[in-house]
Amino acid sequence: MANLNKVMLIGRLTKDPEVRTFPSGGKVANIRFAVNNRVKNQQTGQWEDKPVYLDVKAYNRETGRKLADLVETYLKRGHQAYIEGHLVLDEWDDKDTGQKRSVLRVVLEDLQFLEPKADGGNAEGGARQAKPTQAPARAAVARPAGNGGGEQYDEPEAPSSGQGEEEIPF
Repeated sequence: MANLNKVMLIGRLTKDPEVRTFPSGGKVANIRFAVNNRVKNQQTGQWEDKPVYLDVKAYNRETGRKLADLVETYLKRGHQAYIEGHLVLDEWDDKDTGQKRSVLRVVLEDLQFLEPKADGGNAEGGARQAKPTQAPARAAVARPAGNGGGEQYDEPEAPSSGQGEEEIPF
């Protein structure tokens, strides 16, 4: 029997990421993410956006991408992003009522920043894509489909240790 658990969303953060670091050195960034569903208002006949709010978790992996670090550094409330991930059902017993509780969350696997900084750091308004840490320091990436054009943009270089961080326009 076939099985597929894949989520692809474009939306906005509804609040700043909340980041926790574990004694083992791991890190998780919790994001509140909103996407819109288009529904037709039966009374007016007009199409309206109905928001859907989602909880997203981004982890730093031992091997591969440090998604929690990317989220913590570059995403803030109101920023638009494209995310890919998979669904996970978290279950627990409520301390107050003793009832079983559950919530469906998205675990982040891939991330693209879709808006330039508010100060106009990228006048073309192009998308930036975060690449795995083992990729070359400056890899060209294409704009995602549906966001217009196929222009190429250079990925920012990670700041070197001891040098201080440079502002990365995106």
